[in-house]
Amino acid sequence: MTCAVYLASASPRRKELLTQLGIEFSQFSVDADESQLANELPHDYVERLARLKAQMGVEQGYTDRPVLGSDTVVVMDNQSLCKPRDKDDFTQTLKRLSGNTHQVLTAIAFATPDKVLSCVVSTDVTFKTLSDEEIHAYWQTGEPQDKAGGYGIQGLGGRFVTHISGSYFAVVGLPLYETEQLLNTFLRG
Repeated sequence: MTCAVYLASASPRRKELLTQLGIEFSQFSVDADESQLANELPHDYVERLARLKAQMGVEQGYTDRPVLGSDTVVVMDNQSLCKPRDKDDFTQTLKRLSGNTHQVLTAIAFATPDKVLSCVVSTDVTFKTLSDEEIHAYWQTGEPQDKAGGYGIQGLGGRFVTHISGSYFAVVGLPLYETEQLLNTFLRG
């Protein structure tokens, strides 16, 4: 792929994943309000944020090539589980995920001054049953504090996962296949 893009994200995970696609890119961050709107469904929420981040990049003057925005949310019982506010919030979240299957929704969007194109990738993730000791020990590692749903599948949290159905890379933060396909569609259209 010869196209260059901008990545509107400070995430080192997204940077790593985009590098795997062999796409030339420059990275910057945007300061988007990530609050979920009242009655906003998780699918709509994550897609809105990805589009917002891409469009914010365009508004900041990144207009000579497509801007890629992305966002990830963990969903249980149709409720978004964002980054934990504190240890109690994290503990409640992991107890909900324990022994259950949840969805991870990752949205990607490409934007230029004249168009925006986006999609959402859904992956089912099943956790083993977690003990209180495992939950506490995981919090102590510091890994869960900045992760949607309070865990990182690519790190220490990966040991809790018994099954995955869908895109592993979407759970990490950027679905490789779908990103490449969406960019190709964006450039053709």
